[in-house]
Amino acid sequence: MDITKKRLLGLTPTELKTVVAEFGMPAFTAKQITQWLYEKHAKSIDEMTNISKQNRMRLAEEYEVGAWEPIDCQRSIDGTVKYLFPVSCGEGKFVETVYIPDGDRATICVSCQVGCKMNCLFCQTGKQGWEGNLTVADILNQIYAMPEAETLTNIVFMGQGEPMDNLDAILRVCEIMTADWGYQWSPKRITVSSVGVRNKLKRYLDESDCHVAISMHSPLHEQRLQLMPAEKAMPIEETVELLRQYDFSHQRRCSFEYICFGGLNDTMEHAKAIINLVKGLECRVNLIRFHEIPDAKLPGANETRMEQLRDYLTQHGVFTTIRASRGQDIFAACGLLSTAHQNKKE
Repeated sequence: MDITKKRLLGLTPTELKTVVAEFGMPAFTAKQITQWLYEKHAKSIDEMTNISKQNRMRLAEEYEVGAWEPIDCQRSIDGTVKYLFPVSCGEGKFVETVYIPDGDRATICVSCQVGCKMNCLFCQTGKQGWEGNLTVADILNQIYAMPEAETLTNIVFMGQGEPMDNLDAILRVCEIMTADWGYQWSPKRITVSSVGVRNKLKRYLDESDCHVAISMHSPLHEQRLQLMPAEKAMPIEETVELLRQYDFSHQRRCSFEYICFGGLNDTMEHAKAIINLVKGLECRVNLIRFHEIPDAKLPGANETRMEQLRDYLTQHGVFTTIRASRGQDIFAACGLLSTAHQNKKE
């Protein structure tokens, strides 16, 4: 990790052509670098052996690949691993990335910001405040430098930060992951979450074919406003109306994330309101157990109540699942590991 050098990671073939032109290298060198980055996943410029040694040395004077290793991790007995990655948006800044193996699937949960502006009541990251957007290289590095990178089958942008507040970088990473010159993944292997940042969500839906997941957590305006201050400017009803303009009946999927709080948002009143809210929209609801965080006095829902909510919604035409809870024996909720590391430094 050399913060004095520029990073090749995250650059497109067009941008790499500009880089090699600046050094007076042959134009085809850009294609070679592209292959070393996104097909062979080189960790250093020295590994790019079909580029002349002289050109590698010249390139390395100003650039590095930019594959920065994690500086800490927590391992769960269920196989989940939470990593802490350094980022370039400030000295001593870190983000969390979670590796979640599940049978023949392996999902990575990626962060896009240091902290978050949304300040949701139940989220530790929001309590950190917002400290900066990650660069394309910072986001991609969480995938690129993860020790289990070769086993990954799915990506979810559900880590720290609001993806729509860093949309240019998110769209670029999605492009790299799905492009013929990049990772060549199908868009259906990638899900981007949002609280529903209206104009930017529309742009994401227009410019990307990847899945979308909306953080609902309550279908009732006043209650969602208490849980999520973003509801004031971005009401869930308006978000759903926007989603109705898009086709989710084929491969692209729309889902709603719903953390269940005991006695607060897990009643039949809420179930009926969810059904009414999403009526006619091809979607699914993912019920999530609440991972407790400091200073958030919110009760988790019990298993029976969550099952009743799932069954009622499914019986009334809203496909609903209960997301398996992972990593409970480590810092399970987003923001806990980075907060602990920051506190330790102070």
